[in-house]
Formats: sequence, structure tokens, C-alpha cells
Amino acid sequence: MSLLNDASRFALRNHYVVNEAPLQTYMSALLFAPSLSKVRQMFGKGLRKYIEIMPEVPDRWGAERHRFVGHDEGVTAVAFSPDGKTVASGSWDKTVRLWDAATGKGGPKLVGHDNRVTAVAFSPDGKMVASGSEDKTVRLWDAAMGKGGPKLIGHDDDVTAVAFSPDGKTVASGSEDNTVRLWDAVTGKEGPKLVGHDHFVTAVAFSPDSKMVASGSWDNTVRLWDAAMGKEGPKLMGHDHFVTAVAFSPDSKMVASGSWDKTVRLWDAAMGKEGPKLVGHDERVTAVAFSPDGKMVASGSWDNMVRLWDAATGKGGPKLVGHDDDVTAVAFSPDGKTVASGSEDNTVRLWDTATGKGGLNLVGHSNGVAAIAFSPDSKTVASGSWDNTVRLWDVATGKGGPKLVGHDERVTTVAFSPDGKMVASGSGDKTVGLWDAMTGDERQRLVGHDSEVTAVAFSPDGKMVASGSGDRMVRLWDAATGKERQKQETSRTVSKIIFSNDGSNLATNIGQLDLGLASATHQASGTKLQTTVLLDSSWIKVRGVDIFWLPHEYRGTTHDAFGSRLLVGQASGAISFFSFK
Repeated sequence: MSLLNDASRFALRNHYVVNEAPLQTYMSALLFAPSLSKVRQMFGKGLRKYIEIMPEVPDRWGAERHRFVGHDEGVTAVAFSPDGKTVASGSWDKTVRLWDAATGKGGPKLVGHDNRVTAVAFSPDGKMVASGSEDKTVRLWDAAMGKGGPKLIGHDDDVTAVAFSPDGKTVASGSEDNTVRLWDAVTGKEGPKLVGHDHFVTAVAFSPDSKMVASGSWDNTVRLWDAAMGKEGPKLMGHDHFVTAVAFSPDSKMVASGSWDKTVRLWDAAMGKEGPKLVGHDERVTAVAFSPDGKMVASGSWDNMVRLWDAATGKGGPKLVGHDDDVTAVAFSPDGKTVASGSEDNTVRLWDTATGKGGLNLVGHSNGVAAIAFSPDSKTVASGSWDNTVRLWDVATGKGGPKLVGHDERVTTVAFSPDGKMVASGSGDKTVGLWDAMTGDERQRLVGHDSEVTAVAFSPDGKMVASGSGDRMVRLWDAATGKERQKQETSRTVSKIIFSNDGSNLATNIGQLDLGLASATHQASGTKLQTTVLLDSSWIKVRGVDIFWLPHEYRGTTHDAFGSRLLVGQASGAISFFSFK
């Protein structure tokens, strides 16, 4: 990759943080640049002044081209303008944002809806934006100035989808009132009302020739309608769950539909016959789109991924991985080289359709990491996951050690004993597991809670284990025998537990709990190293100072610190490890 090209990717990738904190050009931007980036290789040597062990990063720039940060809540809809120069995004923060697709800079902020924005679409000439909302209205906006135009009122429930006809004369909207409505795009007057679905309408699309409208519904069907007369055509049946997305191919001959049955289906628009069934997502499909040449289909899902598919054969292509939450919207750029995706992680991402690389260290869990903890000597990391297991890792090498298998549901919390020889884990199966940290063998299973275990901790002498649960009880257990010593009812769920130095009380997220065991346990020998690093929202702080801005994909779902070392568990199942000087 040429230096100019690499520098361009570096600048585009980091424009947000550089605008917010310019000195992060030499810190976060370099730290998280690919290892083979020429910019990183030329200027990244200074990072060694601050960080001893760096997190693993991809070798090369991945598929993502931009990340647009600015919404205050989850992004629910995205759309490219016809010339590919602008991206529109709708959000639960009740606004529509417009973005420059080349630079990632934010443009007009369209404010006017009284509830969450659920759908956005550009007019064919790019001069107007339509948005649908849970306030039951459709709004039309001037895309250049951001000024509001006609307000389309008529639906009796949340508007879930909007689309312009290719000739720009008509707007279609779908609603939870089970109908599709057609509107005059200039005057805002209501036209035909398309009635036939038995449940919420969640998606609408015009055929490229403007002659048909497709609608998807929670009645598990796709329906095709005559756009001029409002008459119902073929009824496409085959999905086993709610249909959440529909799209026409550019030649109007095919319809793609996405569903909560985790599949995408392709249909013959004229005959209503089912074509290839695209299987590969692990969760509900929420969005579908055809590439401009009709050869590819993009789909977004609650599995946090965007998938690309061959429209002719149904074979899966690149997996675009990077969002930290459900993907809610996808769109192709007019040249077909870029896919935009919106997510409930509050971001919009742009991807190169030809690639999709990425990678982090400590990879082994098959589902999200929910809890992590350092051993007292800082040499080992324990991680608990939604894959129902606890994994142990060597901090120096990143290699996986014993895999602790025994829980029947997700692991929600983990802790080491003071001597580092045992690990305690709490789970959604309502139990606490005690494990040998060297062999991975289960020593005890502590049974008694009536709900998910949310916190565990060892006493300073390692003889007792405390656990908190969704049953609003804190229980104290004998670590050697597994017997319950005492229990206390709490006003709320305890999600964090720390023993006092003498073991006589517990500090929790809801206050201090007196165990009535004053000086019953002696203070463990040695003093834990003072923690100098912490993760505060999007910043890594070292000795109280913001040092590194953390990109979204590295922020994760849980974290722990020991001395100058920081662990961050990712929703993907990976773990990032940092060690600062």
C-alpha cells in the first residue's frame, strides 16, 4: 500500500477523535492503526514511552472506511444519496443526521420528530429526505438546508418504513397500524391506502420502474401491490417468522426479504416464486439491500454483522464484523463499492464490499465476553462468556489455558482467590462454580440462588466466597466445603462485591453490608498493587489523566485493571490487553 493511500486511510479512520482531541493523532490514532500501516511504522515508535504491551491490531486496513459518531442513541436507519456523496441516518434520539460520505463530517441535523426515527430515504434527485417515526408521522426535509417540509399525518400507529418512488412523485410508508400508505411527495396529500396485512408492516420498497410496491410484515409474508391502483398482487409466503426488510433488484425482477427466522429469501417478483434461501446469520435479519448491478445482496442482523451474498447463487461472501450491537440498517453506495450499516451501538460504518478483515487478541470464546479478572500475580486472566464457559489465559503470551466447562447458561462474573489457586464463577444457571486455576477441574458447585448470579468475590484469606444475585440475596459460602454460611436480603440486585480487608463487611454497588464477622478473617499477606489505569467511557486514564481514546470496537462489554494493566472484554468474544509504563 502506498504511503499516500495509507495516510488517507489513517486520516479518514481517525477524523472524529483528531477533531475532538488533536494530540490523539500521536496516541490513539497510531496505537490502533494496523501493524503494517506505513504511518504507524514511521511515527509510532514514540508510543513505547507510554505503553509496555500493546493490544493486538489487524495487519492491514479492514473493510470499514468511516465511522460516523454523533447520534446520542442507537441508529435505526441509513441511506445513501443518489450521487453517493451524502449519508442520512435516523436514530432513537429523534433526529436525522446528514454526513459527508467522503470525509465523514456531519452536516445538517434534522430536528422535528417527537419520538424515535425509524426510517430514512432520499428522493431520486437527492434534494429531499423522508423520515418515518414512532410519532406516527412521515416528515419531508430539504436535504441541502435541513429545513422541514410537509408533515404527512394519517397513520394510526408507529411508522416503521419509508420509500420514494423512482420517479420521485410518491412516498410509501409502512406502519404498525398494518397498512401501507402512498403520499404525494410534493403536496403531502394521501393517496391509496394498501390494506391486507394481518400484522405490523415493517418494510416497504418501490420497484425501480415505480409500478410495484413490496411490503414486509409481522404476518410472516411479503406482499406486492400495484402502485397506481393500490391493488394487491402476489403474496410471498415462506418465512417462518416476522419479515423485517424488503428490497427490489435494480431490474425489478427479484425481491429480497429478511426475517427474524435468521434468513434472507429471494423471490421472483412477477410469479411470486421463491428462489435462493440465504442462510448464515446467527440472529434475526433486520435489513437487506441489492447492489446497484443486482449481483450482490447485503444483509444486517442482530448478530452484529453485515453479510454479503451472491444474488444469483445465494452463496455467502465477506462477513463485515465491527459493530458492537445489533445491525439495523444497510445500504449500497451507487457505485456498489461501499456498504453503509447502522447499528444500535450508535454508529454508522462504511465498508469496502471486497474485503472484511479484522482481529483482536485472546480469541477463543464462541460468544460475547461478560466478565474478566486478573489473578493476584497479574500473570493470568480469567474470562467468563455467554458461551457458558470460563477461559484462563497467559498474560505474557496470550495463549489459552484451561477451559472451565460446567455451567448450563452464560457466565456473568468471575474472581480469583487471593492466592490465585482458585477461580469463582457466577452464571445465569443460578449457581457459583469454584475451579482449580491450574487444572481447570471443578471443586465445588454452590447452589442456592433463585436467579442469575451477578457478582462473586473471595474473602481476603480465601476461606469464604460471597455471591450476589438477581434474587436480591447475598450469600456467604465456605470455599472448602461449599456449604452456605449465611445470607442477607438486599433492596436491589447486587452486581459488585468487594470484601473489606478484615473480611467483616462487603462493599457493594448498593452500599455496605455488615457480615457480623468482625476480624473473623485475617488480612491476606501482601498488598495488591495500586491500580493506576482505568477505563472511563471512551478514554483510558493513566494516573487520572486521559491518555488514549478507545475506538468503539475496543470498548467492549466488561473490563478489569491490575496495577498498570488493563483488560477489555469484547462482545465478539475477544479480549484486548494493555500494559502501561
